[in-house]
Amino acid sequence: MSKDLFNRYIWLVDTIKRYGHITREELNARWKKSPFSNGEPLPRRTFYNYRMAIEELFKVNIECNPSTFEYYIDEGDTHNESVTNWLLNTTAMSNVLSESRNISNRIFIEDVPSAREFLATVIDALKEFHQIKFTYQPYSRTNATPDIVVEPYFLKIFRQRWYVTGRNVKEDKIKTYALDRMKDVVVLQETFDMPEDFDAEVYTKYSYGIIFSQGEIKNVSIKTDSRQAKYLRALPLHSSQQEMIHDSYSIFNYRLRITPDFLQELLSHGPNITVLDPPELKAMIITSLEETLANYKK
Repeated sequence: MSKDLFNRYIWLVDTIKRYGHITREELNARWKKSPFSNGEPLPRRTFYNYRMAIEELFKVNIECNPSTFEYYIDEGDTHNESVTNWLLNTTAMSNVLSESRNISNRIFIEDVPSAREFLATVIDALKEFHQIKFTYQPYSRTNATPDIVVEPYFLKIFRQRWYVTGRNVKEDKIKTYALDRMKDVVVLQETFDMPEDFDAEVYTKYSYGIIFSQGEIKNVSIKTDSRQAKYLRALPLHSSQQEMIHDSYSIFNYRLRITPDFLQELLSHGPNITVLDPPELKAMIITSLEETLANYKK
């Protein structure tokens, strides 16, 4: 597929999503102002072909309301919507940056090394249900572990790093691995079947970050000032987030597992967040802050 054709698909999905509902006439008016049209409207047959290709490529359905003759995106489930939004945002950013090379010395972005080398390989294994084999070098060990074989169940990006979670064949245990700590990744001929009782959405539902199976699910409450509340409103810490707004502060409630990832996230906000419940989380925050302060009193 040519890059230009791919970008046309992206433009079409992004335009319809941004407007919510749009007629063919309105879509044509915007298409004629796009860099793909040369001022000409989008032919009906071409539009139909693009719709079919978008559905196959992105699993995004462009539907038509028969009563208003407006087109809209059938959002489907929230997970598919989040993946689509991530793809659109990533592609849009890539296109903008590729057209801005003359000012590249004035644009600063975060590097994602794990996506560059092994992401495509792991995605291929996911799609075809093939095992992968690799050498793994975690930060916690001096020596790397060779010949790890994993049945990849799902991928997740967290803090600019890609992780794959799946069953370690030798240990018969579900584990998570950072792609940037892998070496010599190969896709094996051996295939596998996803367990009927495994649901990635359920497995990750109550977790923050990439630690999924540790800890009891708790009700968490934190207090923030009104300024910090705006930040959390725009960028929720977790899908379970609920807000109670008061005059000068907000209380955010969550239902999740208390893991080291979540603890570090709360600590990163400093005095802008106060943990109210549960008591054990408050104790963990206090202990961490006291240990940090002790480092400066030596």
